[in-house]
Amino acid sequence: MNRETDEVSEAIAGELRLMDPSVRVSRSLTRQLLDPEFVEVGASGRRWTYEEMLAELPEMDGAAADGPRYEPSELDAVMLGPGLVHLTYVTTIGGVQARRSSLWRRQSTSSRWQMYYHQATPIPPEGL
Repeated sequence: MNRETDEVSEAIAGELRLMDPSVRVSRSLTRQLLDPEFVEVGASGRRWTYEEMLAELPEMDGAAADGPRYEPSELDAVMLGPGLVHLTYVTTIGGVQARRSSLWRRQSTSSRWQMYYHQATPIPPEGL
């Protein structure tokens, strides 16, 4: 693997960790994965800030260890430039699908990859 491939793999690993119920219920683990300037536009259209997401994530879908989990598919990733990776994929949870897009950034070579921006768009039941 080359450096770019390693960096893309690190961003993908972070994205998948954020779907893990044990991470979703842990404010400290989530804090490691979300950039302090994080913003999300959820599938509902709501805009979420870093602090709002940290507070609400433990109660959101996919957080219960014995409940439904996010199932990612169609994952694609590209390095946009130094310290910036764009991920796109589809999730299914409880039969509901959404197309997702995330930007992961790393401020310096000594810092960790963190999700900077995320957007989810619902996929109608009849598909697209």
